[in-house]
Amino acid sequence: MTFSEQPTSPNSSFTFANMKKDINPPAVKDIAMAVVPELNELNETVYNVYFINLKEQDLEGVLVSSRGYGELNGEKVNTSELRHFLDVVPGKSFRQVEPIIEDVFALSNQYWVSFYENGVMADKKYVFVAGSIDQKNFTEIPLLGIPGVLIS
Repeated sequence: MTFSEQPTSPNSSFTFANMKKDINPPAVKDIAMAVVPELNELNETVYNVYFINLKEQDLEGVLVSSRGYGELNGEKVNTSELRHFLDVVPGKSFRQVEPIIEDVFALSNQYWVSFYENGVMADKKYVFVAGSIDQKNFTEIPLLGIPGVLIS
């Protein structure tokens, strides 16, 4: 018997496997992450990551964890994990999460988002796979109205 199959006590029928199958997280819809190029105050192109709430209702307690991972020049690379607390993101709005440098476009860039919607916690992982942040993948980003790479 593996750890996950063991009852919590000799007289209990409870198992972690049973508990896991009883958890039904809500499906996350109408939420997106985008990477867009923008001009800074020096008229240079910089890239920013945005959290986009396409829902009508506000999202509360929005937390975005970001990290990059992959291989560069034959070596495994993991960036630092950053956490961004966005608090409340109103319906039909967006918030900038962080700037992102072109050096990490060759890595997979993961954004794990969690939030409360109508008092229920939900989460979803968004991954811009290595090489996907590229102009050939640009589309118009909803609510921002500018081109970039979108994952929904």
